[in-house]
Amino acid sequence: MKIAFGNSWRALPVVFLLVVAPLATRAWSQDFDQRARKIVQQMTLDEKVEQLHGIRDEHHYRYVPGITRLGIPPFQITNGPAGAGPGGVTKTVPQAKATALSSPISLAATWDVKLAHEYGEIVGVESLDLGNALVEAPTINIVRVPQNGRTFEGYGEDPYLAGEISVANIEGIQSQGEIANVKHYVANNQETDRFVINEEIDERTLREIYLPGFEASVVKGHSASVMCAYPHINGIFSCENGLLMNDILKKEWGFSGFITSDFGAVHSTVPSALAGLDLEMPTGKYFGDDLKKAVETGQVAMSVIDDKLVRRFRTMMQFGIFDHPPAPKPIPGKEDGARSREIAAAGMVLLKNNGGILPLSASAIRTIALIGPMATHVVTGGGSSHVIPLYSVDPVVGLENIGANEVKVSFADGANIKEAVAQARAADVAIVMVGEVDTEGRDHPLELADTQDQLVEAVATANPKTIVVLKTGSAVFMPWLTKVQAVLEAWYPGEEDGNAVADVLFGRVNPSGKLPLTFPKRLEDLPANTPEQYPGDNGVAHYSEGVFVGYRHFDQAKIEPLFPFGFGLSYTTFSYSGLKIASDAHSPQRYTIEFDVANSGKVAGAEVAQLYLGLPSTDVPEPPLQLKGFSKVFLKPGGKATVRMSLDASSFSYWEVNHHGWRVLSGNCAVMIGASSRDIRLRGRIELPAEGASRSRH
Repeated sequence: MKIAFGNSWRALPVVFLLVVAPLATRAWSQDFDQRARKIVQQMTLDEKVEQLHGIRDEHHYRYVPGITRLGIPPFQITNGPAGAGPGGVTKTVPQAKATALSSPISLAATWDVKLAHEYGEIVGVESLDLGNALVEAPTINIVRVPQNGRTFEGYGEDPYLAGEISVANIEGIQSQGEIANVKHYVANNQETDRFVINEEIDERTLREIYLPGFEASVVKGHSASVMCAYPHINGIFSCENGLLMNDILKKEWGFSGFITSDFGAVHSTVPSALAGLDLEMPTGKYFGDDLKKAVETGQVAMSVIDDKLVRRFRTMMQFGIFDHPPAPKPIPGKEDGARSREIAAAGMVLLKNNGGILPLSASAIRTIALIGPMATHVVTGGGSSHVIPLYSVDPVVGLENIGANEVKVSFADGANIKEAVAQARAADVAIVMVGEVDTEGRDHPLELADTQDQLVEAVATANPKTIVVLKTGSAVFMPWLTKVQAVLEAWYPGEEDGNAVADVLFGRVNPSGKLPLTFPKRLEDLPANTPEQYPGDNGVAHYSEGVFVGYRHFDQAKIEPLFPFGFGLSYTTFSYSGLKIASDAHSPQRYTIEFDVANSGKVAGAEVAQLYLGLPSTDVPEPPLQLKGFSKVFLKPGGKATVRMSLDASSFSYWEVNHHGWRVLSGNCAVMIGASSRDIRLRGRIELPAEGASRSRH
C-alpha cells in the first residue's frame, strides 16, 4: 500500500505574519557555510561577478566557468523535466543521449509518489553521469489553461497533487547527488506572450493555487535551487520580484539554496540583484559589467553579492560537487529503459472501454491494423525538455513483441485515409494512434491537427472494434468518442513507447493512471474562457477566475466535463467501504481518515483513492471540493486494504488577505472519498471548531 498524506508540513500554529523558517530547509552544514564564506572573502570583485552568470560561446552553454586558484569548479547545467536534456549543446558540442522518460504529465497521472521518486532518480543520476551539476527540473506550473504548450512538462491542475509529485521527484533527483531546480517560479502558465505578459493574480489565488507546489518543493522536498520565470506578476517581472524571491521564498519559507533565472528572463541589474536573484542565465547581460559598476557605485552592497555566491557554493559543497565535480560516464541504458517502460505504462489512463474490448488477447485475434501519425515513431515532448533517446521502441515493434509473431500487424500512417480504411476493414482490430507533439514557445488548440479527427471517424466506421490511443501532452477534444470502443491516453511515452503501450493494450499492465487535469467538452467551459483572461488584453492576463481553476471551476459552475479530474478506468473493479473519521484528542484540528478499498474484480490492479474536502464557505467562496490527500493501493483479486490519511489545520485553511496569513475555517466540512472528483464513493462530515486559529504553512 502506498499512501500520500495530507499537508502535514504546515501544521504549527503561529500568529499572523510571524515567519517560521523550518530547520529542515537548512540542510547545509555550518562547515560548508563557513568554507564558502572563506572562499568568497578571497575573491576579487571581477571574480565574484564572473561567478554570478553563465557564459555562451562556441564550446560552452548553460555553463559557469570555474576559478582554479580558489578551487571553484565549473558549473554545468542541463535541462531535464523528462530526462537529461540539451545541457551544454553548442555548434561544436552535440546533445548527449539519455533515457527519454515519459512526459511529466504522465508521471503526474500515475498518482504514485514512489514512481515519482524513481523517475527523479533516473533524471538525477543520468544528468550527473553526463557531467552536469544541476538539472532544470521539475516543472510544476499549474495547468490554468490546457492550451499551454508546456502542459506536458508539468503535473496538472491541482496544487496538492503537483506538490506531492514534485516533492518525491526532487528527493529522487537529489538522492543521486544532483541539484534539482524547481521551476518556473511562479505562474508561468502560458507560452503566448510569455516574455512580456503581465499576470494579474489576486493574493489569495496566488497563495492557494500557484505557490503551494513551490512551497512544498522547498519546505518538504528541500529543492536546492529554484528558477524564476518569464512573466510579470502584478506588474513586476518574476526575476526582479522581491516579494516572491526575498520575502516569500527566502525569508518566509526559509529557502537556503539559490535562485537561477530562466534563460533571458532577467530585465535589470540593480532591481534583480536586490530582489534576490542569485545567478543569471545563460549569459551576463545584466549580472556582468553592469553589476560590477552597480557594486562600485554603491547601488548594490558587497554583502548582497557575497550572499549569492555563498548560497551556490555551499549548496555545491553539500552535494559533493565542489570537491568531486561530475565527470561523464556511461549510462546503463537498458536498465534505466526498463524502469522508464514501467513508469510510462503506469501513467496511461484508460478513458473508455466499451464491452471490455481491452485488454486484447494475442490468442483471440490474428490481425491488427495499426494506423495514425503517432504510430510511426516513439513520441516525446518538444522544446528544451526534448531528450535524444539511447534507443527507441516504435509502436509496430511493441505490438509485434507482445504478439509473439502470432498476431500480424499492418501499418498505415493515416495520411491516405482511404488506404487506412481499407486496412482497418481487413483487420480484426484497428488501433488508431493520434495526438500532438507540444512544445514550449507556443500554445496550441485543443483540436487534433490536420485530418486526425476525420481519420478516427473513418476507421471507426470501417471497423467496429476500433481503439484510439492518444499521445498528447494535454487535454484534447474527441468528436468521435461515441464511435470508438476504447480510448487510452498514453501521453508521451518516451523511448519505450511501443512496449509500454502494448503492455497496457494486451493486459500485461493493468492501467491505473488517473487524469491530473480536466478534459473539457468545449473551450467556453474552461475557467479562463475570455480574451481578457487568456491570452490577455493589451499584454495583461486577468486571473479573474480566482481559485476556481480546473475541476474547482467545473464543479462550482456545474459544468459536465468530457472526463473529470482524477478519472481513470481499470481492467478490474474496486469497492469502497467503512469510512471512519477520528479527531486527535491532543490536537483538535487534526483528523485521521480511514476506509477500506477492495479489489472486487478478477485481475490484480491498482486504485488511486482520492480524499476531497468540501470546505465551509462562511468567510470566502470555496470550491465544492478540493483534493487534500490520495493513496495508490495495489490489490490482488479479492484483496482488501485499509487506507489511512491525515488532515490537519492546513487542510482546512484559506489565505486571509486582510491579515496576509493562513486562517482555519470553521463550520461544517464535507469529507469525500472518491475514485475521481466526480465519482464519490464515501461521504462524511467534520464540524470544525469556531476558533478560527491562524496557522503557518509549516
